[in-house]
Amino acid sequence: MTATTGHAPVFWPDIRTVPTSRPRGAIARLLFLSAVRRLPLTVELPGGERLGTGGPVMRLRRPADFHRRVGASGLIGFGEAYMAGDWEADDLPGVLTVLAGRLTTLVPPALQRLRRLAVRRVPGDQRGAEADTRRNVRRHYDLSNELFAEFLDETMTYSAALFDGPASWQTLAGAQRAKIDRLLDQARVGPGTRLLEIGTGWGELALRAASRGAAVTTVTLSQEQWALAGARVAEAGLSDRVEILLADYREVDGSYDAIVSVEMIEAVGARYWPVYFRTLEELLAPGGRIAIQAITMPHDRMLATLDTHTWVQKYIFPGGMLPSVRAVEENLGGLRVLDRLSLREDYAETLRLWRERYLERVHTIGALGFDEVFHRMWTLYLAYSEAGFRSRYLDVWQLTLGRES
Repeated sequence: MTATTGHAPVFWPDIRTVPTSRPRGAIARLLFLSAVRRLPLTVELPGGERLGTGGPVMRLRRPADFHRRVGASGLIGFGEAYMAGDWEADDLPGVLTVLAGRLTTLVPPALQRLRRLAVRRVPGDQRGAEADTRRNVRRHYDLSNELFAEFLDETMTYSAALFDGPASWQTLAGAQRAKIDRLLDQARVGPGTRLLEIGTGWGELALRAASRGAAVTTVTLSQEQWALAGARVAEAGLSDRVEILLADYREVDGSYDAIVSVEMIEAVGARYWPVYFRTLEELLAPGGRIAIQAITMPHDRMLATLDTHTWVQKYIFPGGMLPSVRAVEENLGGLRVLDRLSLREDYAETLRLWRERYLERVHTIGALGFDEVFHRMWTLYLAYSEAGFRSRYLDVWQLTLGRES
C-alpha cells in the first residue's frame, strides 16, 4: 500500500502574536479563576499556588498570555493558548473532560445572555456551499496520507470503532471492521447490491462491501483519499466492483439499493442538512435502506452554537457542524429511523488509542514536515474529542433509515 504526502503547515500565525487587550484579559482572568475554584480540577500557577477542588492538573505556564487569548477569543483562545504552550496537562483528556462536562456553567448566566455579542460568527465560506465544502474537506483530509497512516490502524479507518471487549491497539482493526460490518448488515448489503457510499475515507468500507459481492460507487472530495483508496482497491483485485468518484454528494445520480455514509454529515453544514437527506431519499431505490454514522451533540447546545466559530472549525474541520439527533429526525423528509445504536464509549476509546499512537509516532510525524505547534494542535484535537464523549457532551450513532411506510 502506498501513500502520498500532502502539504504540511509549518507555522500558525495566530499563535505567534498574543492579543494586546488587557481589559479583556483581566475579565477572562476573573471568570477563569472564579470558575476553577469550584471544579474537580487542580490549576497550578507558576508560583506554586494551586486552585480547584482537586483532580487532573492544569499548569498555567504563562497566565497573562493565557488570559489574554481567552479574553480575546473565548474557547478559540483557550485552544490557541495550548498550541502556544501557555498551559500544559499531563492528563490532557482528564482536564478537558472536567471542563467539557461543565461548559454550560463556567460562565455566569448574566454573561451567557451576552454570548452572541461576543463570540465569532461562522465565516461565510464555511457554511456548506459546494465549492466551499471541497476546499474545507481537502484542508483536513489532504494534509498527508502518511500522517494518518502513522496513527490509524491497518484498515485506515477514521471513525468510531465498535469494540467487543477491552479496547487496545491489538483489537482496534477488528473493532473497525465490526463497525463497518454492522453498517453493511443494517443496509442489507450482499451479492449484487448496488451500494452508494458517501464519504470514501481510505476505502475500507468499499473493500468490505465489494468482498460481499456488492457493486460499489463511492464518492469523496479528498484527492489524497481518492488516490490511496483507488490503490487499495486495485491491490485487492476489486476494481471491477468499486468505482471511486472525486465528487460532491450533490453530483451523484442513479438508483441504489443501499446507501452508507460514515461520519460525513458533520461536514455538510446545518443549512444543507435538508439537501443531504433529500439527496439520500432521491438516490434510494424502492425498498432500499440507508445506514449512517453520525456524531451528535445535545439539541440545546447545538442551537446555542449554531452560528459560532469554534476552535475545531478554525483549525481542524473548517465548515464542520455537529447535528443533534433531533435535528437529524427533523430533516429526514420522507425517511424514518428504523434502528439506532450509540457508540459513544467506543469512540472515547478509539480516540484514546489514536492519541496514544500519535504520541508514540510524533518524531516520525515531525519528519513529514509537521512542526511542534501542529503536534500540540493535533494532540489537543484528539484529547478534546475524547473528552467530549467521556463527558457525554458528544455522542455518535449508527442510524438505519428507510422510507415512510
